[in-house]
Amino acid sequence: MATFAFDDRHITWRTVDGFDHAAYHILNVDENARIVDLLFKFAANERIALHRHGAAYRTLVLQGELRIYRSDGTLKEIRPVGSYVAGQAGGEPHTEGGGNQDVIVYFTNRDIDGPVYEILDESHAVIATFGMPEFKALFEAQGARGA
Repeated sequence: MATFAFDDRHITWRTVDGFDHAAYHILNVDENARIVDLLFKFAANERIALHRHGAAYRTLVLQGELRIYRSDGTLKEIRPVGSYVAGQAGGEPHTEGGGNQDVIVYFTNRDIDGPVYEILDESHAVIATFGMPEFKALFEAQGARGA
């Protein structure tokens, strides 16, 4: 079921080469508090890379529905617009994506002490990480190019 569109006309979405079906906009990186706040937009009816969370997080679905898939591809959970979830570091590897429309989700990652996200291959080996240094660099690059 489609939901009202979140007005993102004033958000400049960014992408990372090699990470299909996902765009981001970093809201803040606070190294002292060990927090990264950002928005993700995941494409409708697509899935992002297999990953695991390395930091505690909170999510709020702003548009669409967030679909969570187990690493074997089975649907684990659907979070409709307005869903708020508090999660801990670790957990099972998974993919995520939008339902029948692009999903926009606010993520706040907290108590960061190492990787925020570990990107995994099919055998669950870590192929990339995003931690405070990577988010700080992306945030600074984003600021240099404007909002």
